[in-house]
Amino acid sequence: MTNILILSVQKRKECAVKVQEVLTSSGCIIKTRLGIHDSSSDACFDTGIIILEIFAQESTIKNLTSQLESMDGIKSKLVTM
Repeated sequence: MTNILILSVQKRKECAVKVQEVLTSSGCIIKTRLGIHDSSSDACFDTGIIILEIFAQESTIKNLTSQLESMDGIKSKLVTM
C-alpha cells in the first residue's frame, strides 16, 4: 500500500519554517518529498504544494496530518493506493 499526502500551502512564506520543522521530525516515515511553488525572475509567490510519499501506520499519518493542518493556510488530502 502506498500513502501519498498532498499539502496545499496558502501562506508559504509565513509557515514554511513550521512546516519544515514538522516534516523534519517525521523524516523517518517520509520516503519521497516534492515541493512546488510558482516563481518568476521578479516574484516568489506565497502558495505551493508539497507531495509526500509516507510509510507509516494510519495513526502516525493522522498525527502528522493534524500537526500540519493546525497551521493557518495548510490543507491536506491523503491518497492511498
